[in-house]
Amino acid sequence: MTPPPDPLWLTTAVEVVVRAGDMMMERAGGSVRIDKKGAIDLVTEVDVAIERMFRRLIAERFPDHDILAEEFGGNRGLSDGPCWVFDPIDGTTNFAHGLPIFCSSVALEVGGVSHVAAVYDPNRRELFTAERGGGAFLNGQPLRVSSASDMIDAMLVTGFPYDVHQRLDEIVDLFRSFVGKARAVRRLGSAAIDLCYVAAGRMDGFWERGLSPWDIAGATLIVQEAGGRATLFDGAPFNSRSGEVVASNGLLHEAMLEVIRAAGR
Repeated sequence: MTPPPDPLWLTTAVEVVVRAGDMMMERAGGSVRIDKKGAIDLVTEVDVAIERMFRRLIAERFPDHDILAEEFGGNRGLSDGPCWVFDPIDGTTNFAHGLPIFCSSVALEVGGVSHVAAVYDPNRRELFTAERGGGAFLNGQPLRVSSASDMIDAMLVTGFPYDVHQRLDEIVDLFRSFVGKARAVRRLGSAAIDLCYVAAGRMDGFWERGLSPWDIAGATLIVQEAGGRATLFDGAPFNSRSGEVVASNGLLHEAMLEVIRAAGR
């Protein structure tokens, strides 16, 4: 049986992402060391410093909890006990280029299910939070997904994975399919912000493959608690280890899945 949420979980999640945001803004626009993890996958010294801060804090408060985070890894399996899933900077490429679309994201999973989540965009000072069964909030105000029910009225958002050069035809074909159905499609460069914008009703739907757990574990819970729906590309229930998500206001979800199915055919 899953234990009831500890009030300190959400408090810690908020503290972590706000601290991370402060650390980002101290260095944003300045000289930052940038290294490569792959051909187009960047990591900065700020990512590393934030994750070290996070790991110290969790070790002090919850020494028996697992951690899975972007820069120093962890257990990618679905452990039965509590596991913090953390992205120090979601949108590192934007951050490295001085583009002010980036955030920090965290979720606390139990048995692979997110129970609390926090995403903080320090550029806009927007703090998105959710607790399973308790709703989703932006700076303390309740969030609700949009009411768009037709694809032609929808503004969608997506991202491209780091292996886009190897999967170009597949990714561009699906992008083209959505462009041909929706009012507009955007690409912002931060999956967590994309998902939070779906939760806030700014976007109507999001899809992407090639994601890591820390990209989506927290923000997907925020979508669900704002009244939205999240699944895998085939409509199966969402889990953060799947590497993919389709998230929507719910009203558009079947239409989005149909676009994906048709593109696959």
